[in-house]
Amino acid sequence: MTEEEKINMEEEEILENEETQETPDAQENSENPEDSEVAEPAEEKDPLEAAQEEIEQLKTQILYKTAEFDNYRKRTLKEKAELILNGGEKAVGAILPVIDDMERALANGEKTDDPAVLREGMELIYNKMMKALESLGVKKIDTEDADFDTDMHEAVAMVPGMGDDKKGKVIDCLQAGYQLNDKVIRHAKVAVGQ
Repeated sequence: MTEEEKINMEEEEILENEETQETPDAQENSENPEDSEVAEPAEEKDPLEAAQEEIEQLKTQILYKTAEFDNYRKRTLKEKAELILNGGEKAVGAILPVIDDMERALANGEKTDDPAVLREGMELIYNKMMKALESLGVKKIDTEDADFDTDMHEAVAMVPGMGDDKKGKVIDCLQAGYQLNDKVIRHAKVAVGQ
């Protein structure tokens, strides 16, 4: 027997119990005060039966809540799986125009031998790519004249003899670092003054 069948059977039992509780005898007893003393013991239910009815009601509520939670869990798992599969859609959509520009640059690169034109095209594509990344929340970690910070930088070299004013400062950036919404996704590789 499935949970749905159990719930349907228990609903029917509850409805039957409610119908039997609403009898016209209760109205008749309230009209005749002499009979009310005699009818009161008959109206009182056995405490065991009352407890069993309450238990059945609680069981029904638990079944409903369990089914509701199970549906919620399944729905959230499905949504999470969809987010994992399609989560990069926004990033890919932002990068596709840059790929189109790269393809055009490659096609036009064969037509010209002027390095200045090719360089200008590459700079335009680079700037477009950086704007696309910024729209996604990616930004470059600033290293120029910055104090060395282990949260942002990775020291790959120590440069001695730079003087006291350059001690503990970033001298050169060997590889740029990036943050995504204030979370470091790649540390900047730097040379630090000693």
